[in-house]
Amino acid sequence: MRNTAKITTAVLAAGALTFGLTACGSSDSGSGTDGPLTVAASPTPHAEILNYVRDNLAKDAGLDLEVREFTDYVTPNTATEDGSVDANYFQNQPYLDDFNKKKGTHIVPVVTVHLEPLGLYSHKVKSADDLKSGATVAVPNDTVNEARALKLLADNGLITLKDGVGNEATPADITKNPKNLKFKELEAAQTPRSLDDVDAAVVNGNYAIEADLKPAKDALVLESAEDNPYGNFLAVKEGNEDDPRVKKLAKLLTSPEVEKFIQDKYAGSVIASF
Repeated sequence: MRNTAKITTAVLAAGALTFGLTACGSSDSGSGTDGPLTVAASPTPHAEILNYVRDNLAKDAGLDLEVREFTDYVTPNTATEDGSVDANYFQNQPYLDDFNKKKGTHIVPVVTVHLEPLGLYSHKVKSADDLKSGATVAVPNDTVNEARALKLLADNGLITLKDGVGNEATPADITKNPKNLKFKELEAAQTPRSLDDVDAAVVNGNYAIEADLKPAKDALVLESAEDNPYGNFLAVKEGNEDDPRVKKLAKLLTSPEVEKFIQDKYAGSVIASF
């Protein structure tokens, strides 16, 4: 039986977190490590990878795995912090560092699984060079992904950023903008939906795949996987790293079977990082 519950931000605002605490008693912080391991994940590709593990590998490993899908980048961490879920799988290290700092959470990585290259997409031009003067580019509005988007544009010669701005870069840190690009800051999930309204958009890999974009084929420019710090990992609240269920899942997520699943299903749009 599939144990996947899709939870949207709107539903959560109405009280689904309370449901999470009661609907799966094993995920309560006081329940120990005997029940199923409940993992919060973005639908694509994270939940798909977890569902593959659950359906094909978990039983033989003695792991009872429950997957809960979240459509935002905030709730998986807050739910992990408050014990509504046991772990999450959706984020990279720069994002987590920024989140812990701003929200006062104590989430830590367990094992890195894959990379989703960030890409620039357009419904209006066929190459980045074709962007006209004054073109509007949508970028994610959270601190780390906006900086990552601007770095992608800078690495491909569309803009120049101040030296040393790192993971906090904003459009205010642009020192050269030869095409006079304008930037529309949107919640990350909205960027692919903006493609009919803007000239181009920088889209996170998971949201690109959900929007039926093929990063390896459709992106005008795409992040390089080499020395990339944005690998996505399994994470838990600090102190839970040695939970035997977490260790089992970490081993399964970095198995040859999962590597082959990622290669076969995503054809370069998601890249195994182990």
